[in-house]
Formats: sequence, structure tokens, C-alpha cells
Amino acid sequence: MRIAFIGLGNMGGPMASNLARGGYELALFDLDINKVDTVRSTGAAAGNQAITTATTAAEAASGADILFTSLPNPKIIEAVALGENGTVAALPKGALWIDLSTNNLECERRVRAAAEARGVAFLDAPVSGGIEGAAAGTLMIMVGGDAQVFARCKPVLDKIGNRVMHLGPHGAGYVAKIAQVVLCYLNSVALSEALMLGVKGGVPADTMLGIIQGSTGASYVANRYGPAILDGSYDPGFALGLAHKDMALTLELAGSVGATLPMCEQVEGVYKKAVDKYGFGQNHLMAVKLLEEQNGTFLRST
Repeated sequence: MRIAFIGLGNMGGPMASNLARGGYELALFDLDINKVDTVRSTGAAAGNQAITTATTAAEAASGADILFTSLPNPKIIEAVALGENGTVAALPKGALWIDLSTNNLECERRVRAAAEARGVAFLDAPVSGGIEGAAAGTLMIMVGGDAQVFARCKPVLDKIGNRVMHLGPHGAGYVAKIAQVVLCYLNSVALSEALMLGVKGGVPADTMLGIIQGSTGASYVANRYGPAILDGSYDPGFALGLAHKDMALTLELAGSVGATLPMCEQVEGVYKKAVDKYGFGQNHLMAVKLLEEQNGTFLRST
């Protein structure tokens, strides 16, 4: 089986490395050659010499049985798939394209239609679990598409995740990913406001966080990201601009399915303002800094 993997960022790189350790023949492409070299080195250390570097996405896809993509946003997904030297035209008839990205339904329909016209099957399979889960191979993978196609490729997906779920028809994976990831950003903003209320009222920030972690407000966000607020690192594991992208996708999805989500609209505005002020590539919890500056108080451990 020959696998092409395009997009070797914070999530794609570790996922491709796990496939390399699994002994699969891989063709890799990323605009950053250093990321390609990292995956190749990982495979070589595991005794896998069947890893090649492609000079274009189309070259990687050419001759592949399975194409994996892990890309930042719908615009890039569509450009890689359908643009000049796109992957869809390069894939052989009978191949399978598995998109691990977070995407919207409009883009999904366009790229899937192009793939199917080429005789290429398509699965949307976004992931959750962060860079830690990507490295450990313990991601949750939410898959939409044909059940028989899913069953055929599940052994490969099991190399990168330990909760691999077929959720239903095309688009179901994208919907589930967006619906669950939005809670991370809503909870981060809510956590910062709860901390701010406590601190402004005289409770030390670390004490307030401990109270939240042991109360009905306890959450993964409080446990994982609370310390990164209090130490001022704002967590380097994810980019602020990508967080805003997910919030924007949430509102796009809401429009597609006819849902009214007032809290999501407010939080999307917070992240947009933070990106405009601090920059796309800043750490994702920099959105909290807006609240700190508004209150003239930084949430820090004593």
C-alpha cells in the first residue's frame, strides 16, 4: 500500500510519523522541507526506508492508494485538491482520499464531487486530541462517508488514533469536529472571565483556578489551559489564528444547518479581535489577554 501525506504541521507531522513507524510506504509533501525531513528521520529510525519526498502535492498523490491531507483551512484544502497541479487530478482511479483537516460543508461538497468524478473515494476524517494525542497515536478520528470504504481503511486509521468512529454520511465528521471543538474556545473565554471575577474580588489566581478545577466548573480546559494562563505562556500548542478559523467555521456551519448560536458569535468576535491585535501566529490563549488588558489585571500565580 502506498500512502501520500500532504501537510506535516503540528498535527500532520506526528500523524505521518506514526504511519512511518508502522512501516507504510510514504510519499510526503509540505512547503517546509524541514518538516518532511523530521518524518523521514522518524521512519528511518524505525527501519522504514520506503519514504520519499515529493516536490509538489500532485507528485505525492500520483500513484497513491491512499492520500491523507492535514491542512489549515478550506481555501487551502480546495487549492491543493483542485488547483493547478492539484491532487485530485493526480490520484489514480480507485484511490481513496482521507481529509484529516477541519473543513466546512460547502468545500466538502465541491472537493468530494471532483474526487468522485475522477473515481476517487473520499472520507472526511477530522481529528481531536491535540499535539499530544497526535504524537502518541491516541487521537479521536471522526469519519463521515461510505461505511464500506471506512471499514477498508480503518486499520490504517488505527495507526494514528485509538478512537476511530464512523459517524454517518459525508460531512458528518466535519460537523462533529466543529461542534465539539467550539467548546474549547467558549470554555477558554468563560474560564478567563471566572478567574478575572475572582481575582478582582480578592482571591489569588492560583487559588481561584484550584477552586474551579474542583467544582462544577471543572473541565479539560481548566485543567489543561488554566496553568498556561497563569504562567503567562498562553499555551504554544496551537495558533491563535487557527483558533479563530475554527470559530469562523462554526458560524459557517451554523448558517448551513440553520442554527442560531449567540455565544459562538460573541466568542468568534473575541478571537477575531485578538488576531487583529496580536497576530495570527500568536499562542491561542492570547485571546485571554484581551480581557486582562480590559481589566488592567493579569491573571498570574502568586
